[in-house]
Amino acid sequence: MNLNQAFVTYRRLRDEPLWRLLAADNGPVAIALLQNNLMEGNRKLAASILYERLERDLEQLRARGEALPQTARAYVADWLAKGWLIRRFPAGATEEEYELSAAAAKAIHLIGGLVEPRSAVTGSRLATVIHQLGRLVEETDADPESRMTHLLAERERIDASIAALRKGRFKVLEEDEALERVRDIIALSGELIADFHSVRDDFEHLNRDLRERIMDDSGSRGDVLEKLFAGIDVIAESESGRTFHAFWRLLTDPEQNAALEAAIEELFGRDFSNRLEVAERRFLLRLIQNLLAQGGTVHEVLQQFARSLKQFVQSREYMEQRRINRLISEAQQHALALKNEVKAGEKMNFHLQLTSSRIRSLSQWNLMDPSENTVESGMAAGDAAQIGLDAVAAWVMQSEIDFRGLADNIRACLAQRSQVCIGEVLRAFPAAQGLGSVVGYLALGSRHGRVMGRRSETVAWTGEDMQQRSARIPLIYFLKEQVHELA
Repeated sequence: MNLNQAFVTYRRLRDEPLWRLLAADNGPVAIALLQNNLMEGNRKLAASILYERLERDLEQLRARGEALPQTARAYVADWLAKGWLIRRFPAGATEEEYELSAAAAKAIHLIGGLVEPRSAVTGSRLATVIHQLGRLVEETDADPESRMTHLLAERERIDASIAALRKGRFKVLEEDEALERVRDIIALSGELIADFHSVRDDFEHLNRDLRERIMDDSGSRGDVLEKLFAGIDVIAESESGRTFHAFWRLLTDPEQNAALEAAIEELFGRDFSNRLEVAERRFLLRLIQNLLAQGGTVHEVLQQFARSLKQFVQSREYMEQRRINRLISEAQQHALALKNEVKAGEKMNFHLQLTSSRIRSLSQWNLMDPSENTVESGMAAGDAAQIGLDAVAAWVMQSEIDFRGLADNIRACLAQRSQVCIGEVLRAFPAAQGLGSVVGYLALGSRHGRVMGRRSETVAWTGEDMQQRSARIPLIYFLKEQVHELA
């Protein structure tokens, strides 16, 4: 790309939503709000839920002194107009749903790379390049003799490795190098998940392009129509469709899924995995779930486009669209024919009655709730929350708890006394993970402690929002003679 081409391209990109988001005056606020509500966790939110959460976040930012005069609804409308949000109305839904556009997702991913930069010059990435190049050379080799030579050499290498293992000679990857590799895998997987927005946008553009080609074909049947009437799924048969279907088949293959799950499970059994951040561990645990969720959304959209395009043709709706296009074209031709006879400012003896109406979305209407103006006569104090052992088991399955750190805290307390309860441990070592630490102590106590019947105690902790909370939990003692069970 020469200088002129680069300048024209970058000037065009400067007006695209991605660049406009990065260059916006309130870009940091917009990116933070979009990431917090639509990038992490829920990637689609109903309008009412999004407005409520944004209002809460806006109040928090205003308390810091940020000038944010508009309402959450106004900001959402602005972001929608600028192409940072996508609004959809799913079938059977009672209100609109919002999600990030592909441009906004890429902008947030780019900013994330600046916040936590990682070097791309790593041994694991080079090894991946070399391995993929080797596979490409092998799989594109049309010479049977050459492929046989390669396989025999590979067999010799495997036999040599087996012989070395039998003699006890093998090398275990260093922890630092293993961490480097797993973090490269996490980065690559994150890029893969983030790119699903672009994949869906590509299919939307393809669907729109196919409809335009159907309406613009001059003959009774164009190329696209011929394929549709022949029963061919033109979207699935496109280059983008074939690429995605190959990816989807691999992702939904039971053997591949089982192998991936087994690999992740074994990975967490290695010592170096304890050095991973909590967010990294959570990402790996949810990797298959996130891939299937995002891929399933794209697959569903792909099927929906294929059905709607087929219905568009079978219902003869395209013929009405062609007729409208023809009428507009004829009107334009008549206007061009009169351009030299009628001046732009010439008065014409014709009156056209203009009509107008105010168009508003139904989601902007709110029903009056008389109960909102009702004043309560009083409020009774509720009982303190009580955490039971049955609920603990379910929470542990869904949580990422630092059990090793909790066990160390218990051992430190038992070094000074013969028995200790959970409340005493929390007073000596404040809950670093808030409620998660309390749940972790309960889980350890149910397995390695002594539950004192139906007796309970009240424990307190400080959450991530710096609010003090308390709950009643079963009274459990950890005993010094059982400290070895915590190892």
